[in-house]
Amino acid sequence: MVTEGSSHPFRRSVTLSTHHPIAVVGAGLGGLALARVLHLNGIESAVFDLDASPAARTQGGMLDIHEDSGQAALRAAGLHDEFRAVIHPGGEAMRILDQEATVRMADDGEGEGDARPEVDRGVLRDLLLGSLPDGTVRWGAKVTGVRTLDDGRHEVTFADGRTITAGLLIGADGAWSKVRPLVSDATPAYLDLSFVEAHLLDADTRHPESAAVVGGGMMFALAEGHGFLAHRTPDGSLHVYAALRTPADWATSGPIDFTDTEAAKASLLEHFEGWDTRLRALIADADGALVARPVHALPVGHRWDRVPGVTLLGDAAHLMSPFAGEGANLAMLDGAELATAIAAHPDDMEKALTVYEQALFPRSEAAAAASAENLDLCFAPHAPQPLVDQMAFYRAAAETAMADATD
Repeated sequence: MVTEGSSHPFRRSVTLSTHHPIAVVGAGLGGLALARVLHLNGIESAVFDLDASPAARTQGGMLDIHEDSGQAALRAAGLHDEFRAVIHPGGEAMRILDQEATVRMADDGEGEGDARPEVDRGVLRDLLLGSLPDGTVRWGAKVTGVRTLDDGRHEVTFADGRTITAGLLIGADGAWSKVRPLVSDATPAYLDLSFVEAHLLDADTRHPESAAVVGGGMMFALAEGHGFLAHRTPDGSLHVYAALRTPADWATSGPIDFTDTEAAKASLLEHFEGWDTRLRALIADADGALVARPVHALPVGHRWDRVPGVTLLGDAAHLMSPFAGEGANLAMLDGAELATAIAAHPDDMEKALTVYEQALFPRSEAAAAASAENLDLCFAPHAPQPLVDQMAFYRAAAETAMADATD
């Protein structure tokens, strides 16, 4: 559609407006799982993502994919076998240390079986992307606004001036969702915790002491109010987060200048005075820049009244801290279950959305509550003992359940 802004030929503007029966904002794991399961059911969707390309940025670290959520979604997507081929063997191992680097709990992960295998987030995203028809994802589509039109359709405006309309608009666009305001006034709140992300490359060769202290999978080294969380990745690198209880503006305008990496390392290490040198080395010897990442969450139990033709999934619906390990898992399950509901009620979209949201709300509330509790537990007085006690409780419960199943 050509609109005349003026009779002067150089002031003419061209606005493209396209309608999509189903439009998804966000090509993360949840949006892609949704598009894949819709595709398997013969229903096409258009996915819009702000990144210029699939390789525009790294996708984060390791994920443990849970049997009853993330893996259930991958089965619904027909990709479980492909997923099993790219998991990180041994990545389920976990150890909990104190600030003296004393190992307070160690689990080699072998008892987990297939319940929570580890996979690189980027590899998993590529798997989902590769399962979609070419052109499903529209890259370089940064959303700047959404609104509901008088005829019930939803209009999406992009940074480059393009607009589209959708019969069903799905917000899979993360913590700061542009779609969320159509259904909810809720905004993420800072949780008085910030991460500082770091990487140690080729750890076994270049950083052997750090590699040894982290072990083969996940490591927590905790004390009251601060600690380290680290993962070994399949390429032999260590993906590290230093965690600190800090004010809301600490990561953005606090005392540490993260543009000066060496100065930032020195300032950050002041928060870890007295910690074992092998743990301090996770920051002191980091390769590349340090990145501050404040941790936010939506209110536990976030939900909304049914709004015709629009819904949310993943972090847009239930952003939580990572301390329950459920964010990516629930996003994929949300996408798969929403697609399944749409396929089951193709002539009654409101029925499909109601079915989806009735399951979404209670499960996301339970996960968000667990995440909030675990965050407090990890940085409580006498940490890491509360986490050690909790893991012992889980292990005993699992052993009891296994014994009961074999009786």
